[in-house]
Amino acid sequence: MDVDLFDFDLPGDAIALRPARPRDSARLLHIGPSGRRDQVIHDLPRLLRAGDFLIFNNTRVLPLQLTARRGTGRVELTLLQPLGQGRWRAFAKPARRLRAGDILLVSEGFAATVEGPHQDGQVVLDFALADDILMAALHRFGTLPLPPYIRKHRAVDARDAVDYQTILARHDGAVAAPTAGLHFTEDLLTRLGDAGIEHGEVTLHVGPGTFLPVTAADTDDHVMHHEWGQVDGDLARRIGETKAQGGRVVAVGTTSLRLLESAGTGAFSGETDIFITPGYQFRVVDILLTNFHLPRSTLFMLVAAFAGLEVMQAAYAHAIGNGYRFYSYGDACLLEAGA
Repeated sequence: MDVDLFDFDLPGDAIALRPARPRDSARLLHIGPSGRRDQVIHDLPRLLRAGDFLIFNNTRVLPLQLTARRGTGRVELTLLQPLGQGRWRAFAKPARRLRAGDILLVSEGFAATVEGPHQDGQVVLDFALADDILMAALHRFGTLPLPPYIRKHRAVDARDAVDYQTILARHDGAVAAPTAGLHFTEDLLTRLGDAGIEHGEVTLHVGPGTFLPVTAADTDDHVMHHEWGQVDGDLARRIGETKAQGGRVVAVGTTSLRLLESAGTGAFSGETDIFITPGYQFRVVDILLTNFHLPRSTLFMLVAAFAGLEVMQAAYAHAIGNGYRFYSYGDACLLEAGA
């Protein structure tokens, strides 16, 4: 498909720089059989029904941004992928000046050696530390890697350490938060449970590719990034039971949906590079809760596949015209398949 079909103009002031407070007071655009309605996240227990099954991504975002010195020059690092034995693939800015053997000093006793520059601003770094010691250093000296569309407007601060983690975050490994999960509170989970709506968890460690626009002119030419995920056998069984009893599977976020569709009806552990575009036949997920996404992104293509391209184009135009807040800290959509 022509990637231009997934483009749209977004005013700069529509980008949320902070989340709604409380979390479940964020706005919610519900698109279902009765059409499009403006709601709030707090309304979820009455928008879903008893027997539905919510599935969250329980990945936890690591403090993977570091500021280092190369001589007198400053280098900004975002760690992307662990390679084992203290080595990481990372984005570096500026990367073009780095050479193999360069020492990047983060703090006294905490430095990395550049093994060699790579394309797209990436380098491989060797911290020469055991994994547990390196992780402790990251928690001491690193900051959360907020998306670039937030960082261009403000610095990461102490509030983000709480705001940019979901309440179910428990497995370290993500570069970015599964942002649909940011809207949930303990009170909302309790109210959902009281309404007969249970929840389960999968793990997908969100990678940096989630922020990258599609640069190819046609979706067939786009190379999708890989992310590691796991669906255990018990959750797969509960999904089967939910469907057998007439309940609906509700993916909280595109990361949960991508993993569930990769797994199908069974357990799963490994890398997924599933790329969902219009025409895809969904096998598992019936309802999707998701934030508003970047133009020309694989995530906007995914929601267009789920609810229909024209439906989502109209929904985004409605959201922009009615002051919805976009992206990671923004508002959300509740999409019912085939609505």
